[in-house]
Amino acid sequence: AAADWPCFRGPTGMGASPETGLPAEWGPAKNIAWKAELPGAGTSSPIILGDRLYLTCYSGYNVPRAERGSPEDLVRHVICMKAGDGAVIWKKDFPAKLPEQKSIRDDHGYASSTPAADAERVYVFFGKSGVFALDRQGRELWHADVGSGTNGWGSAASPVIAGDFLIVNASVESETLIALDKKTGEEKWRASGIKESWNTPILVATPGGATELVLAIAGRILGFDPATGAQLWSCATDIGWYMVPSLVAKDGLVCCIGGRSGGALAVRAGGRGDVTATHRIWTGTKGSNVSSPVLHEGRLFWMHENSGTAYCADAATGAIVYEERIAGTGQVYASPVLAGGKIYYLARNGRAFTVAAAPRFALLATNDLGDRSAFNASPAVAAGRLFIRSDKHLYCIGPESTRP
Repeated sequence: AAADWPCFRGPTGMGASPETGLPAEWGPAKNIAWKAELPGAGTSSPIILGDRLYLTCYSGYNVPRAERGSPEDLVRHVICMKAGDGAVIWKKDFPAKLPEQKSIRDDHGYASSTPAADAERVYVFFGKSGVFALDRQGRELWHADVGSGTNGWGSAASPVIAGDFLIVNASVESETLIALDKKTGEEKWRASGIKESWNTPILVATPGGATELVLAIAGRILGFDPATGAQLWSCATDIGWYMVPSLVAKDGLVCCIGGRSGGALAVRAGGRGDVTATHRIWTGTKGSNVSSPVLHEGRLFWMHENSGTAYCADAATGAIVYEERIAGTGQVYASPVLAGGKIYYLARNGRAFTVAAAPRFALLATNDLGDRSAFNASPAVAAGRLFIRSDKHLYCIGPESTRP
């Protein structure tokens, strides 16, 4: 059955889709349902809700492989497309609030946060320019300022819908985690101390039936009450770096990877106070500094951002099940997606690697779209298709039977 992909990393925020039948292989002339040129670059992922797809881009300033331009010309774009064929339904432009960050490392750019959507509204986050809500026709409904800070790595965390609230990790902009009323944009609560955190929070169901909002900051994982913003617990990570990968969780067990020097851990949700000694289950030394993991059948899968090494670990113990280096990956910044028993890893050079979601490593396919631009965004999965964006194009990948 077709499923939506309404926010960063899909319906659970953890990169997994119930879709089956997605192709393992594709190329410029194979399993491409459609391809659309984009009005600008970006590292945000597409989202899909019903028959509509939403995506952000930027143009006019610091676009990779283009003239530098002027900050006054920096514009973000929100695009609504038909998911079936890529036809543009509407596009809305947002001039930047200046002064903006003058340069952003590694071509991350100014459209890094993935939108979120529900039946009434689409929500986008543009760093110091703020958070915007649009209706399904592209009309602006409200705007909220979440801080004016900038960073040489840019802003990256994506908004998350939690009941009546829109949750924004504004670590770069104000070192805060902010809940906005999703109907009005009014601030409902704010938590401070969110330092060096580029990951998107996830909602975790505890064994006791509660829901917690969990994210990683420098040195710690934090659990919050999404209704009030009260910090419930914290756990030391023993990872001495800023935290970029988003967390994953199952049955109240939260798994985390991160750090330039590598690191991983698991902690049980539901505790109170500093739970390092009571709820931290294991720690490890293998990790990724950029891309997030996926969790499947009790195993944690991820790829190192520089070595192209694919990992599988036992989520209950942290024991490494396999560690396999894949040739030709280059850097990997996109987070993988899991669907139909397959894991899709996407490298910055446009090569994609389909790996079996199993304890025995099996590389099922190596794919290349020949795009010759950067692929930094995480793929999306919906309606039996895989959606991949580069700085130039959006690709819809699917078997022949799903072509419009």
